[in-house]
Amino acid sequence: MIPPVVSIIIPTYNEAAGILAFLKSLQLLRPQCELIVVDGGSNDNTLMLAKSQVDYILQSAKGRAVQMNAGAVQAIAPILLFLHADTFLPSQAIDEIRTAIGQNFQWGRFDIILTGKSTVLPIVAWMMNQRSCLTRIATGDQAIFIQTTLFKKIGGFANIALMEDIELSKRLKKYPPYCIKDKVKSSGRRWLSFGVFKTILLMWSLRLRYFFGADPYYLEQLYRQGKFWKA
Repeated sequence: MIPPVVSIIIPTYNEAAGILAFLKSLQLLRPQCELIVVDGGSNDNTLMLAKSQVDYILQSAKGRAVQMNAGAVQAIAPILLFLHADTFLPSQAIDEIRTAIGQNFQWGRFDIILTGKSTVLPIVAWMMNQRSCLTRIATGDQAIFIQTTLFKKIGGFANIALMEDIELSKRLKKYPPYCIKDKVKSSGRRWLSFGVFKTILLMWSLRLRYFFGADPYYLEQLYRQGKFWKA
């Protein structure tokens, strides 16, 4: 058996509506990768639908950071790729990650396209990509990848309810990221459900408050509810 090059770690919670199509899209990348779903207590058919499509299904407490760390413990590949269950990888994703690592980069992310019926979403995605290049901060929607040894060295994701991707990027500041221009396609459902412009303002508000020390658990509640302030 050929060992996997990349362990793809997928945190899930009530993703039954789209999980099967998502996981089937990843089958073309095998056997170069192993697929690990880490579920945070779904009460729909997520686990049943995912079972035949992945190498491992793990269950943990709910929370992306906790779930992704659990997946990293299970992973056996030298490279970890953290992938949201509504984000689709380009067909050459594994080869492009290998190219990045071969050029002595230890972590990186993809550019992103946001899918959905709004003419504003392409602009939002462009802004996300440009900001990420300038700040060296990657978001989870951009499919972060990292060498397993480095991930363990820095202690994995911080066990916080929100902004775990931002916090990880900050601890990786001395390691320049590789920005893959071949784009992942991520659902713009959150942007559309709360309103694109409202979501832009909300995300900037949450990040600013996180920067000034706000409790990530409180920020996560606002994020889930699409609110600026808790009633």
